[in-house]
Amino acid sequence: QVQLVESGGGLVQSGGSLRLSCATPRRIFVNSDMGWYRQAPGKERELVATITNFDSTYYVDSVKGRFTISRDNAKNTVDLQMTSLKPEDTAVYYCNARGYYNVEAKYDYWGQGTQVTVSS
Repeated sequence: QVQLVESGGGLVQSGGSLRLSCATPRRIFVNSDMGWYRQAPGKERELVATITNFDSTYYVDSVKGRFTISRDNAKNTVDLQMTSLKPEDTAVYYCNARGYYNVEAKYDYWGQGTQVTVSS
């Protein structure tokens, strides 16, 4: 069973920083595009950032210049460095691994989520 494990969430004051990390099984990590999503209370889950297995990145406009996604190929982790945090960033953050086993079989794995709370 594929399990992604997030860590690093917590409570931080507005303007502070947090670093999230997602541990992924090596066999999945090395073949996957990785991403971070978030879901705020009463809202839909939204894409925050992605990084491909060749290090191409994408960020949603609301976090550009504040968040940085990266992958550590030695540790099989994808990180999300969050700075200048705002109360609007409060959400459960989910790690995602996406790819395909072969030409016909795709996969889309998720972690259980880690809570990020930014106080005013």
